[in-house]
Amino acid sequence: MSRIYIPSTGPGSWQAMLADPIKHWRTGYSARTLAHCWERANGLPPEIAAMFDSPSELLLALPEHKVPLAGGQRHSQSDVFALIRFGENTCAATIEGKVNEPFGPTVGEWFADPSDGKRLRMHQICDLLGLDGVPPSDIRYQLLHRTASALLEAKRFKTDEAAMIVHTFSAVRMWFADFEQFARLFGNTARPDEPMVLALKTGQRLRLGWATGNPEHLSL
Repeated sequence: MSRIYIPSTGPGSWQAMLADPIKHWRTGYSARTLAHCWERANGLPPEIAAMFDSPSELLLALPEHKVPLAGGQRHSQSDVFALIRFGENTCAATIEGKVNEPFGPTVGEWFADPSDGKRLRMHQICDLLGLDGVPPSDIRYQLLHRTASALLEAKRFKTDEAAMIVHTFSAVRMWFADFEQFARLFGNTARPDEPMVLALKTGQRLRLGWATGNPEHLSL
């Protein structure tokens, strides 16, 4: 995996990084919507900034950022990885863009008859998140590995905290119930557009958020 990143010249630069630049680049869908939103913000989109104490500043954003996880060759690929400064603190954040797309398989589906590689990956994820065992079967696996990615990158960059934020453009809060179930793993009650900050058993600080984006970006 390359450690060299090329500066963006606009939303089209994001398209080139997609696994399928044609199929995944559609008006009204998350990849294109997210790219236009972040490029137009020229910094942190206001709904993302609202997840942090003021003032906050975007130091670096990497679209389609890959983080290696144990147990296989397939990395966890975040829609955006961001280094964010707020007050005297820094945060390593993975951003998951959504419109109406689901979060993918549940733990029960992904971990059914697991291979040795999947067992190794699940063990790593549980260790990172401070979980005592495999999460309930109805938890969405994508939320687990995106959060694990943020925690790994927070260690690598030595930031004060990690964050996993769902950046949604769904007017009806599609799939928010899945995020609520995930937050309950940590004893928290999720609310749209309100950050949750918790201390994990590992000692790391984790921020979770559901940020609602401006729907005007859906038509771009």
